Amino acid sequence: MFKASVYTQRRKRLKEQIGSGLALFLGNEESPMNYPANPYHFRQDSSFLYFFGLDYPGLAGVVDVEEDRDIIFGDDVTIEDIIWMGDQPLLKDRALKAGVEETVPSNTLEDTLRKAIQKGRKVHFLPPYRQETVIKLSHLLGIHNNLVKDYVSQALIKEVVAQRSIKIQEEIEEMERALDVSYEMYTTAMKMARSGVYEREIVGRMEGIALSAGCHMAFPTILTVNGQTLHNHYHGNMLEKGRLVVCDSGAESPMHYASDITRTIPVDGEFTERQKEIYEIVLETQMTAIQSIKPNVNYRDIHIQAAKTIASGLKGLGLIKGDVDEAVKNGVHAMFFPHGLGHQIGLDVHDMEDLGENFVGYDEKYERSEQFGLAYLRFAKELQAGFVVTVEPGIYFIPALIDKWRAENKFPEFIDYDKAEGYKDFGGIRIEDDVLVTKDGSRVLGKPIPKTIQELADIAES
Repeated sequence: MFKASVYTQRRKRLKEQIGSGLALFLGNEESPMNYPANPYHFRQDSSFLYFFGLDYPGLAGVVDVEEDRDIIFGDDVTIEDIIWMGDQPLLKDRALKAGVEETVPSNTLEDTLRKAIQKGRKVHFLPPYRQETVIKLSHLLGIHNNLVKDYVSQALIKEVVAQRSIKIQEEIEEMERALDVSYEMYTTAMKMARSGVYEREIVGRMEGIALSAGCHMAFPTILTVNGQTLHNHYHGNMLEKGRLVVCDSGAESPMHYASDITRTIPVDGEFTERQKEIYEIVLETQMTAIQSIKPNVNYRDIHIQAAKTIASGLKGLGLIKGDVDEAVKNGVHAMFFPHGLGHQIGLDVHDMEDLGENFVGYDEKYERSEQFGLAYLRFAKELQAGFVVTVEPGIYFIPALIDKWRAENKFPEFIDYDKAEGYKDFGGIRIEDDVLVTKDGSRVLGKPIPKTIQELADIAES
């Protein structure tokens, strides 16, 4: 945990900004795999962690604005718990580490909330992303399950997004701890990417490195020779010379701060000439985008510039023709680059997207586009110092998409479909880093993970 003053200050600002009522934060419960005593690895709710810091199941936190109270609802362990789990700190002692002096039994939460509602007070809560939380909110607040989403507090969402978007130094340090582990994971993967090795062998080694460092995975690893499938979690292919491996993975620090890195690795350390051509376009796009990051620049503009860099590179290879600016304006590039340039990252790998992607990545100035490709941009609004964003351009040759657009005779003035046919066996390339917006520019977080063609060749030989 951070110092108690960090959590106290966060809750103090929350009271000032939401003005009245109670802010309710439900911690997560354990989730059984197949019977109650055999749960999945516990992961606490990120907003509960942000304001209360306690990484245990069975807790709830209430921030009472008018009465200036912070309360943790929970229970001390029983002797039966101690038999199986060992001695555990008292809840009151745990709560003090978060700067909370008031703890009460969990079975009093419903009565506390109902009394507040009877007095006409607003109970603010965030959108639930687990069905069990929907049921719990329904019971606590007397709302039908199907109507819970209608009572979510937009005021609380906006304030949580505003606070969590700006990372303090302690949070940056946690993310860099995760990135130190990711460095070891990736350099190991690069050395293992040899002919005859199965994808699952590399994934297992990478996840083992994270676990041995006291971390967990920030999200299920994507590692595949079929990089044209953006979120490919199948790991059963054997690596062959001439193929590319797209690896999108990241460790989560013990305090649950995420890292998110992508590298595209040539099997046996060697790119073909055709692969080099595409790879260099993606690398140039990523590095140019990173150089463009600074406060008060909106991320949508950086995304559009990245799309133009990709389109220009593909034009040089004869895949795209005509005016590049006009092609990007019409969304032509999305056949090759169908996703957004990046997203915020922090306590969640897609930070705060459980609160609603449009609240996190958009605002009154920036509305989401309906254009294919651009519509998938998760984060579009102006950058501020303290934001941490991913920068992850890619080029993909998706046979089904090529066939669909060709059958529709879509953009024949911009796309050379005969040329694209020759790339259907290519796969995809993506390169990603985590970037902190500083007061006058940006900084790539973590120890540099090899990404130039020469660096990849050198580490494959080491």
